[in-house]
Amino acid sequence: MTPLDLAHDAMEAAPENQTARLRFYERLADSELFLMLEAEPAGEVIAPKIFPVEDARYALVFDRIERLAEFANEETPYAAISGRSLAQMLSGQGLGLGVNLGVAPSSILVPAAAIDWLNQALANETAEVEAQLAELTTPYGIPPDFLHTLDAKLAAMPGAAQSAYLAGTVFDDGTKGLILGFIDAPDAAHAALRQAVTEAVSFSAEPLAMDITFLTADSPLKPRLEQSGLKFDIPTHVSIQLTAPKAPGMDPASPPKLR
Repeated sequence: MTPLDLAHDAMEAAPENQTARLRFYERLADSELFLMLEAEPAGEVIAPKIFPVEDARYALVFDRIERLAEFANEETPYAAISGRSLAQMLSGQGLGLGVNLGVAPSSILVPAAAIDWLNQALANETAEVEAQLAELTTPYGIPPDFLHTLDAKLAAMPGAAQSAYLAGTVFDDGTKGLILGFIDAPDAAHAALRQAVTEAVSFSAEPLAMDITFLTADSPLKPRLEQSGLKFDIPTHVSIQLTAPKAPGMDPASPPKLR
């Protein structure tokens, strides 16, 4: 059972529960998905393989490469892409998503209207958080174990974001909490970053209510986070220089072995 399977099961078990339905779409957006293609990508251009179903058209995605292989039953081109990016690509195209069709508990047809809604919801996500924020404060009373765990997890994710800021929040209705803002995180890293935060919260000695938001470097919210928040530095990608192996006997520190 994958996270998408579990979110789908929770939604199916409570069809009237709006929260469960939103959690499924959130998980779909955060997942890395394998999109079936008509042909190998030509540079940055990809052509999804389209399947007609009852007068509608669907692109097919799978949350595990093994599931795509099981469905295709033959070698087939594909592209790995985040659900967020895919929603943006397909929005307005009249295309729905066939998710894990016939190969997983989360098999579902997501209609084009739902894809359009998801893209709009994701676009509004940061704006809504910013609009509701009355104040950002220094994050007092954070359990040290949470800070150590989160810092260690982010330090082990080079290139996942430029940086992150943790601040206290006061919303318009007086509700207080925490917000963790990631700066310039690639779409493909969003799911991993959310998972890292979820794990850190799960192992915290005290319960924490936290919002997560992804911001660009020019977001109006960034200076407010810098002023009030606790900064987490995230390493950049490390370049490794590879050298050709030396012939036996040419490296004084590694003499040749004799048979």
